[in-house]
Amino acid sequence: MRRMNNNGLLWRGSWIAVLHTTVWASATTAGSPPLPPTTAQKSTAQTPPPTTATSAPIDGPGLLNVVAYGPSVWSGSVPVGDAGFATLKAWGVQTVISVDGAAPDLARANAVGIRYVHLPIGYDGFDDARKLQLVRAVRDLPQPIYIHCHHGKHRSAGAAATIAVSLGWLTSEAALARMKISGTAPNYTGLYACTASASLLTAAIIDQASSEFPSVTRPNGLVEAMLAIDDTNDRLAAIERAGWKVPADYADLVPVAEAAALADHLRLLAASPEIAARPQSFRDLLAKSQGLAQRLEDQLTTVPSGDPARLSADMQALQATCKECHASARNRRSAPRDVAAPSGTTADTPERIAP
Repeated sequence: MRRMNNNGLLWRGSWIAVLHTTVWASATTAGSPPLPPTTAQKSTAQTPPPTTATSAPIDGPGLLNVVAYGPSVWSGSVPVGDAGFATLKAWGVQTVISVDGAAPDLARANAVGIRYVHLPIGYDGFDDARKLQLVRAVRDLPQPIYIHCHHGKHRSAGAAATIAVSLGWLTSEAALARMKISGTAPNYTGLYACTASASLLTAAIIDQASSEFPSVTRPNGLVEAMLAIDDTNDRLAAIERAGWKVPADYADLVPVAEAAALADHLRLLAASPEIAARPQSFRDLLAKSQGLAQRLEDQLTTVPSGDPARLSADMQALQATCKECHASARNRRSAPRDVAAPSGTTADTPERIAP
């Protein structure tokens, strides 16, 4: 199978121009934007954590979609505000592992004595190196442990399920069933594949991963970060040309995963301090792009084949919004800056796809 390269990119110039002064949002945002408020009316003390016998996700103050993957390991949404961390504290959580791109809310975690570890993964799954990091973190760090992405349905579930199999807590079949309880859509084939291919790991193999666990993972290099956004757009363009299905020449692409990745990039970008300093008109255009990308993901998740005409209309609107952003930012460009990881953390550099 072939992978996408970055020759003749449809989106390259405009996104690089627009975002040249913007550090990749996962390196700068102080946390994810608030999720919709939970519907649970119970107080923190009245909301017990789920167990592996619980057959549906639970919501608690500041938390959504919480599912147990082990006796003391849960997957769910990003903790929202003081309420979310108060719930975790009441459950006895000692370590929180974020697999989301947004920088963790370290201040609130530190305030309640909870350690944060930041090991982001993608919607298309994760490699063996990241798997070993996640498995070792859960094996070695104090429990109970709470693993989260943004909504708590896809990436955190995929990570938790793979960890559970790797540590011998669940069979692959049982872990896949837990992912369905979390609400992981079947379209996220890469996440399901990570769990389906997982197996019990020996201590010697797990020990190959570093015992240093970063509280914040930052990308090294602005250009690499911009390429990640651009390449996602290019892959979506290839999917559109294939009628919103997996392109024959790029069999590794999963339409809903690419749309989700684009929506996530834009969500994190919109939350960054650099964007907050830009004119309201620019922020409005970015919010519009984010909404369109989210709509693409929603359509591909709800109806796997989607409505090609509606999907293409949203894609065209997204392209038009990109051009508007480019025009509004053309005279505001400055030299690109790199953001290095702070001392004591591990920097993850997005893979650059060779031209």
